Amino acid sequence: MSSLLARITQSPLAVRAVPFGLFVLLTAGQGVFGEASRYWMYGAKTVVGAWMIWVIRPFVAEMRWTLSWEAVVVGVAVWGMWIGLDGYYPRFMAPDTPWNPHAAFGAGTAAAWGLVAVRWLGSTLVVPPLEELFFRSLVYRYLAKADFLSVPLGRWLPVPFLAGSILFGGYHYEWLAGILCGFAYQGLVVWKGRLGDAITAHAITNGLLGLWVVGKGEWHFW
Repeated sequence: MSSLLARITQSPLAVRAVPFGLFVLLTAGQGVFGEASRYWMYGAKTVVGAWMIWVIRPFVAEMRWTLSWEAVVVGVAVWGMWIGLDGYYPRFMAPDTPWNPHAAFGAGTAAAWGLVAVRWLGSTLVVPPLEELFFRSLVYRYLAKADFLSVPLGRWLPVPFLAGSILFGGYHYEWLAGILCGFAYQGLVVWKGRLGDAITAHAITNGLLGLWVVGKGEWHFW
């Protein structure tokens, strides 16, 4: 295990791609072992994702959270856009039943609220670094040049900008909102010349969306 981790962390490509790939693999496993696994697998992938972030952080210079007014504005705006577009276009490969632990384990039970808390923390603190590192740091620059580290984060690249955002959108049920979201986060990276603002904006978007889901009972967003 230690030798495998060493090989991953020593490869600029692998250290950005493998954590995201493993996270996606665990996501695909949700529901495979029965309806309950939709929930406990999310908890498992959140723990694994947090561990991976802890392991790779010293080896990825750009993976640093940055708080700026631009990040706050983009994060809130994307949240509003995500909510506002709901119902105006078909969702891509959406599950038949939404992710709702209150329906699965009983309304108001400790298990349900515990899973809600895990989901909110995972989507707010774990998902943004993993996705931003993969899509905005690796994919965007790799589409321009195989030696992606030689490409500055702040360089405007029209084709990777469009292609990377479309890939990001296709990764979500809400594909249209996802594409526009990709435009916003990637634009923020190019504008600021660093990844940290996009990580923060992504965290704000997901955090607000989670509060909306719980407060309004609109579980289909999860």
